[in-house]
Amino acid sequence: MNAVKRIEIVIDAAHTPALLSALREAGAGGYTLIRDVQGMGDRGERSGDELTDVFRNCYVIVACAPDASTQIIEAVRPLLQRYGGVCLVSDAQWLRH
Repeated sequence: MNAVKRIEIVIDAAHTPALLSALREAGAGGYTLIRDVQGMGDRGERSGDELTDVFRNCYVIVACAPDASTQIIEAVRPLLQRYGGVCLVSDAQWLRH
């Protein structure tokens, strides 16, 4: 197993293209995107089945080398400051198969 940083981001679906672009530019080797996630946060409840992307959330997860995480986090920070959202960073183990 390899030590990695797990970066989890929840952001409005309308801003997901900007987030994915920032991740690529920051050197993220890949990501997983889950659309229409539900939950409750500082912007109220999000049901996941709204008519427009303005009221929908997306969940993005990135696994990267620990030394690459700072650059990725700093690329995401301006988007979260401008649009809101959540970013969690934790240590994880990548099971190589």
